[in-house]
Amino acid sequence: MERLAARVMLLAGWRRALLAIGAGAVGALSLPPVGFFAALFASFTLLVWLLDGVSGNPDRAGSKGLRTAFWIGWLFGLGYFVAGLWWLGNALLVEADEFAWALPLAVLGLPSVLALFYGLACLAARLLWSEGVGRIAALAAMFGLTEWLRSFVATGFPWNAIGYGAMPIPLMMQSAAVLGLFGVSALAVFVFSAPALLGTRRGAGVGLGIAALLIACHLGYGAYRLAQPEPDGRKVTVRLVQPNIDQAAKMSDTDRVATFEKHLRLTALPLAPGEQPADIVVWPETTIPFILTENPDALRQIAGVLRPGQILLTGTVRSEEQGAGTAPRYYNSIYAIDSQGQIVAAADKVHLVPFGEYVPWEDILSKLGISNIVDMPGGFSEGASRHLMDIPGGLKLYPLICYEVIFPDEMVKGLAGADAIINVTNDAWFGNTPGPYQHFQQARLRAVETGLPIIRDANNGISATIDSRGRVFSGLRLNAEGVETATLTVGMPLGIDANRSKYNFWTVTALLLSMAVISRLGLIKRLN
Repeated sequence: MERLAARVMLLAGWRRALLAIGAGAVGALSLPPVGFFAALFASFTLLVWLLDGVSGNPDRAGSKGLRTAFWIGWLFGLGYFVAGLWWLGNALLVEADEFAWALPLAVLGLPSVLALFYGLACLAARLLWSEGVGRIAALAAMFGLTEWLRSFVATGFPWNAIGYGAMPIPLMMQSAAVLGLFGVSALAVFVFSAPALLGTRRGAGVGLGIAALLIACHLGYGAYRLAQPEPDGRKVTVRLVQPNIDQAAKMSDTDRVATFEKHLRLTALPLAPGEQPADIVVWPETTIPFILTENPDALRQIAGVLRPGQILLTGTVRSEEQGAGTAPRYYNSIYAIDSQGQIVAAADKVHLVPFGEYVPWEDILSKLGISNIVDMPGGFSEGASRHLMDIPGGLKLYPLICYEVIFPDEMVKGLAGADAIINVTNDAWFGNTPGPYQHFQQARLRAVETGLPIIRDANNGISATIDSRGRVFSGLRLNAEGVETATLTVGMPLGIDANRSKYNFWTVTALLLSMAVISRLGLIKRLN
């Protein structure tokens, strides 16, 4: 290990750059659908040694060393995000004639921007770099902080945070209930970086001991929590409708009636032997291809396929008139429709997708020919606030549309009193790529963090009912067509304070930074 570490530390120029990119790309193997979490051990061990090479070279002292550390982190992030997010380009190929020119921006541009956060993490860690275990504590703290920053800076995009790689299965997800995504991310970086200590032998015993303890706690708490019975609650039977409609067909004017009728036909499928009639039927995001309130016949058709007392939850576009001479506003919404064809509840999407649902700085960028991927005059408007949907029968659902489910910090707003989370999405934009699998894993983590079950319906998958421990007990695989009916427990006492995980994250960060400072100052020799 020492010989290998020395060779990595001595790398320079294009060899160092190539290894930094490769180390990041290897780390992406920890993400769905591969889920090989052990890849991050190699990834972060190499990153630590590359940064050691900066620290140990007197020619890279001062500002030059900081710049080098930043570029190593940026190249590492570039490899990680390109390997983990290349599938975003698939959305631009749905209407290739209009958007194919932007393919490099999606495949390389966005990863380049996201990689700035990892560059910043390595630069900041370099300020506290030392020879022993403190350096991996510094790196862990800074990665945790930059993952947190990534969740809200420039509207936020915390997709594929490092913590997801440490939580591929329910056994390894439960720590998120205590630490949240960013706390897990920070400690995961510490654990995945620990083997680097074997390359220098400094602080190896302490660092590897702490890493082993963290792994034992991570797995032990997961086993303990999964062994606990879920609290009692009311039973709700849900029928998920997954039509698996090609995105090009969804956007075609000539296919709109067929699209709507397919949802009606799947909803009306007879019950399987022993299957309970559903209380709630769910359709995916933007399912109804016209303004529903302007088409009373469509409401009558919906009422015709619902059983008495059933409620349909469907993604749709809602319009709101602004007065004479002013264009209406459009919202990406969820409607609740009863068996009489009446809209009984609604919720609008609050966190919109930049360049997908609206164009930031539209006055400037529109002159450059940049427009929304979704063809909507003026784009979508954001909802005023997030609120619970009160469903007849006393059920209260917390609505999340599409990628709103990836933002952990937004889950604490208005969550009190919710019986379950409803998440509708349309991942058909991304085809048969890792994107839908990654999106699905992030939804599962929100169930663990909040202690609430999730009802998730996607156009082409993955649709599922997920319990409060992140376990999938019923669902439809990617690119399947059909319906799935399941009974889940809702309305349980949360048992989780979502705000507490924020405090725990800051506590973890403070402890890691303290370890880094102590090591940097040489106050405890065993750390060095």
